[in-house]
Amino acid sequence: MNNGMKVFFVLLGIVAIIALAVAMWAIGQYNHIVTLDEQVKAQWAQVDNQLKRRYDLIPNLVETVKGYATHEKELFENIANARTKYFQAQTPQDKIQASSALEGVLSRLLVLRETYPQLKANESFLKLQDSLEGTENRIAVERKRYNETAQALNTYRRTFMGRIIASLAGVNEAAYYNIPETEKAVPKVNFGTK
Repeated sequence: MNNGMKVFFVLLGIVAIIALAVAMWAIGQYNHIVTLDEQVKAQWAQVDNQLKRRYDLIPNLVETVKGYATHEKELFENIANARTKYFQAQTPQDKIQASSALEGVLSRLLVLRETYPQLKANESFLKLQDSLEGTENRIAVERKRYNETAQALNTYRRTFMGRIIASLAGVNEAAYYNIPETEKAVPKVNFGTK
């Protein structure tokens, strides 16, 4: 074998090693974006689980309050509509919007205890209220974890190679679970008094 062939095989070996290294790196990046995507989905499942718990508690709370606040028909209809929208939602973004709409209505429901002293002392109401408040705290924790996971995915997707790898893997941007500005305001409850 002459020197020209030796150089050729050495260069071919170097090119093969570089190609292998690039392929291994690309596979690692692909696996990383898929892992981030699955983490977002898993964390959303945790949020969804807590939101479902909230929606399971609401009918019991509403029925307890209905006995005391019979003229609050609009409030109960809004709660029922928000609950229905949540269960009809197909995507995390739709569920986030439905959940955000319910949060304002729930705060109005819980304000009713101030208007109805008997309700405030009702043991069933107090237990349901405690359960709902605990669930709201769990939702806040899971929402924070979900947003952190979504941020990791979205940050990676915004990098140059992350954008390319994400498009190859079919991984889209994750929606954040933010509270709309309209829901951040303290709800005003008016029972016909001015």
